[in-house]
Amino acid sequence: MWFWDLDLLNHMHHPADVRAYVGVTDGSWAAFLAARPQLDEVNFWRPSGGRAFRVLEVGEPFFFKSHAPENRIVGGGFYSGFVALPASEVWDLYGEGNGAASLTEMRERIAYYRRSAIGQEEDPIVGCVLLRDVRFFAAERWADPPLDFAPNIVQGKSFDLAAHAEAEYFRDLIGRLLGHDAEIDLSRPWHRPGPVYGDPRLAPQRLGQQAFKAVVLAAYEGCCAVTGSNVRPILQAAHVRPLHRGGEHRLDNGILLRSDVHTLFDQGYLGLDAEHRLTVSPHLDAEFGSGAQYYRSMAGQPVALPNRSADRPGKEFIEWHTNNVFKA
Repeated sequence: MWFWDLDLLNHMHHPADVRAYVGVTDGSWAAFLAARPQLDEVNFWRPSGGRAFRVLEVGEPFFFKSHAPENRIVGGGFYSGFVALPASEVWDLYGEGNGAASLTEMRERIAYYRRSAIGQEEDPIVGCVLLRDVRFFAAERWADPPLDFAPNIVQGKSFDLAAHAEAEYFRDLIGRLLGHDAEIDLSRPWHRPGPVYGDPRLAPQRLGQQAFKAVVLAAYEGCCAVTGSNVRPILQAAHVRPLHRGGEHRLDNGILLRSDVHTLFDQGYLGLDAEHRLTVSPHLDAEFGSGAQYYRSMAGQPVALPNRSADRPGKEFIEWHTNNVFKA
């Protein structure tokens, strides 16, 4: 499960070209997770975080192909993003969703695939392909791999679904993941239907809850966007538009904030303008006096943002926060 074709890792496809990835999976990882169907978010990790996985866009399907002798598609999920994090942090986020019963067991597997011992104080960086809405098929529902998936592939392979000769094959597999037999449109990403706080909309860019935390942490390089603090235990992935008010787990609806800044942001004392500059409510001074001076000094200053513009808080979410939360 932890090996990848290097040319695929460096390939970014056009967003209009919907793809799928078939990854060769470690049997013990798959069996462990198949026995825990309550875990719908998992980490298809690899022992080194040095090379990013850029094959898929958020919402595109990722299938698990078992090793020989089974050599079958045993399940899959939908891509939520890639991050490189220390093993301890990804264990805190995903726990058994890493395919291991404990952090100690996960470290042992990392060492096995690295073929080198891990020091007692070492916290190895692992590459994390994060997946949501994961489903493992019953044995009688396992599928043969695609016809052009060569037996000697030991890493994985991507497929352009719209152009692939086996379009019906992938429609069937995606239907199994979604849990229904409805017509599958191969021109867009998907997720398993289901309400988010009562909202039944399909949201292809929606991340899993744990993936949201991980990708926001990675996008902001582990630093609070307002204060620059890098103390991990007090950093939180905040929603610009919260879930209970129609927001979604999307990177462009997220911002990494220190816990106290997060509280002030959620309560409308702090906000952002359209240029991603910090706004400070006059109510902060009125209600808390000198305690607001620290934040007042930062008013109008740009916050620290991810390198990719697509990963920054979206203007529609900022506008919603300004109109519905910020205390003007």
